Amino acid sequence: MGYTMEDWHPFLRMNDRQMTAVLIGLMVAMAAGVTALLFRSPAGVRVEKRVTDVEAERRAGTLKKESAAAAEPQTSGQGHAQGHAQAATPESQGGGDVVELKGTLETFDGKPAESRARWPRFRGGDFSNISTDSPPLAEAWGEKGPPVIWSVGLTEGHSGPAVWGGCVYVMDYDEKREGDSIRCFSLGDGREIWRRWYRSPTKRNHGISRAVPAVTEKYLLTMGPRCHVTCLDRATGAFRWGVDLVREYGAEVPMWYTGQCPLIDDAGVAVLAPAGKVLLMGIDCETGKVLWQTPNPDGWKMSHSSVTLMTLLGRRTYVYSSLGGVVGVAADGPDRGSVLWKSSEWTHSVISPSPIAVDDHRVFLTAGYGGGSLMLGLKRAGDGVAAEVLYRLEKTVFSCEQQTPVLDHGCLFAVLPKDAAELRAQFACLSPEGKLLWTSGQADRFGLGPFFIADDKIFILNDTGELTLVRSTARGNERLARARVLHGRDAWAPMAIADGRLLLRDSEQLLCLDVRRN
Repeated sequence: MGYTMEDWHPFLRMNDRQMTAVLIGLMVAMAAGVTALLFRSPAGVRVEKRVTDVEAERRAGTLKKESAAAAEPQTSGQGHAQGHAQAATPESQGGGDVVELKGTLETFDGKPAESRARWPRFRGGDFSNISTDSPPLAEAWGEKGPPVIWSVGLTEGHSGPAVWGGCVYVMDYDEKREGDSIRCFSLGDGREIWRRWYRSPTKRNHGISRAVPAVTEKYLLTMGPRCHVTCLDRATGAFRWGVDLVREYGAEVPMWYTGQCPLIDDAGVAVLAPAGKVLLMGIDCETGKVLWQTPNPDGWKMSHSSVTLMTLLGRRTYVYSSLGGVVGVAADGPDRGSVLWKSSEWTHSVISPSPIAVDDHRVFLTAGYGGGSLMLGLKRAGDGVAAEVLYRLEKTVFSCEQQTPVLDHGCLFAVLPKDAAELRAQFACLSPEGKLLWTSGQADRFGLGPFFIADDKIFILNDTGELTLVRSTARGNERLARARVLHGRDAWAPMAIADGRLLLRDSEQLLCLDVRRN
């Protein structure tokens, strides 16, 4: 039996009304598809376990079996050590290749700029992430953004810059030589002044280097992705001492390598959180002598968060948010290094933001990946200090994934994470009492990039390198300018500013912009 054209093409048998209905249905389906593409959620970074490169881990000395074999630190009375931090030696470690932290120094033709401006560590001099000495800054840019003063290429990573004495310091990685690289550039023109590197094979894992250096007039302190700490002469790069926190103190490298930014306090003491055999420790930058250690009886582990110096209840305090809990440690006095208070009410599998002192008796804590936020209240209890939970906030109300919120105008500002439901990726303002005051709205979404304040303006860098300038208060948010200034990806590193020069980077480029008012 034969077939007709109508057998093969049923549409030809439709009347006009049926044909019109089919065409309308097709148009509705196409419109729905376009709408879904326009309003889909921004892509995010998945939480995933670090894939172990066994050979690289063995060469770097970060396998757990090697960490467990590390020698006990030398201690004497009340946990205060009398040993010295130094380049690792076979006698002090549990076998495997030794990472010679002294490494090699190379010098170049760059010169320090004439500048007295400083951005000496993660979140600036007072840990607020607010620049208080900037000149007047521009409130509008052209399509290309602020003028570019200089740029330099880096290996994939997220280590932000520190600034002192007309120099810019950044932690980098040399893939050809398989080593951490501590680099010093001129703030004026970006020419490299010196570079010190040591061999430490490391596999890429959403980048390599992450920690911001700490710098003073005399010292430069860095922490590499595998918890190798070095102290150098700030001006010349000369090696002073180094310590491997994994091999010597039983630290465990976090899943995306260490994001802990080291701290040098006002007394010239390097403050670190191994969160291994000791929770925190202090090392004299001049001599490398271990001055004090904080015990870790609960076995808390290293997070991506950094130790922050605060004044709480009239006492200078180091506050650290570990995997296991948050702790306040005495930062001065004869009991320096001892635990003043601690709480296991705040513990999550991933913690990147650092604690924030809201006032002298409240500490704000936040985390991504479902962590939400918590306000911790401190009060005197007998001879000690009690820490209690004042309130908790769900991830859909207020939290921050990688960056630390900024406290200004009596409010906490942050970009909400990708799992904040309809508020995802919006810039938001929270009162210290836990009330969400406003968000930037669906038209203004950001990402995992940094934000900070200078000249009463907030700079927000998106993952893709888009820089937005806003003026924000408790009453609302006003966008002033926006431009794409970087053209790579994963612009996650903290920014810095000095003399109206804005320093920012994506995964592979460090950029210096002139954001001064004309």
